[in-house]
Amino acid sequence: MGCIQSIRCKPKSFRDSVIVLEVNTSIDSNPTSIDESNGVVLRYRTPHFRAHAQVLVPPVPCQETWTIGWIQACNHMEFFNTYGNKGMSSWELPDLRDGKIQAISDSDGVNYPWYGNTTETCTVVGPTKRDSKFTVSMNDNFYPSVTWSVPVSDSNVPQLSSIHRDQSFTTWLVAINQATSETIVLQTIHWRMRLNIKVDPDKPLGQRAVLNEPVIQEPPQILGKNEPIPINAMVKPNANDAQVLMWRPKIGDPVVVIPPKY
Repeated sequence: MGCIQSIRCKPKSFRDSVIVLEVNTSIDSNPTSIDESNGVVLRYRTPHFRAHAQVLVPPVPCQETWTIGWIQACNHMEFFNTYGNKGMSSWELPDLRDGKIQAISDSDGVNYPWYGNTTETCTVVGPTKRDSKFTVSMNDNFYPSVTWSVPVSDSNVPQLSSIHRDQSFTTWLVAINQATSETIVLQTIHWRMRLNIKVDPDKPLGQRAVLNEPVIQEPPQILGKNEPIPINAMVKPNANDAQVLMWRPKIGDPVVVIPPKY
């Protein structure tokens, strides 16, 4: 049977009653680690960004389904790998780079708009008679490979001289009604990951790369006032599918090395 008091079925009652009991966020204090064990690529692993929330959901009086979890978007990306006086390779998000969009989804690419669907979300299926308390958590870091040699060259001579990366993200704790798509932003977090690696390609493998400042990342910010979620943060494509690897030589025209996946 449906609810006798129809007003109790309105999502507003859920909006007014759902409570965020606790939110914790951090970036691990360990510095980025650099792996030079491979003669073709340099690998590095950044510290993890982490977010953890405990949420209290009131009784859901009707046959409603609410999912609570984390949604993340990339707001800014600089990812440059310089090869001496030859030029640089650059991972780019063209629409974000050109200012056509404010943010792009950082979903796992399967469970849009969610960052993931294991620890990152929890679903409450009504009707329920009592409060539900649960936690949702997520983490994120970078673990890429960068070629020692120029990516558009047939030469295997190491020429990589520096890596620069600066990315900013907004992460939202959100409740979404699966039937009506009503979206309630419960918490907003800003965080940033910066990386600078100096490389001497003339040195032996294992001795080439040095991590420069900042060694420790600035802590994430939990905002006092929530921000709305841009539409591009909710839909395809995600950042992984939209990114393009460009080769930008010192002399000559840019070349698309890896096109977008979508």
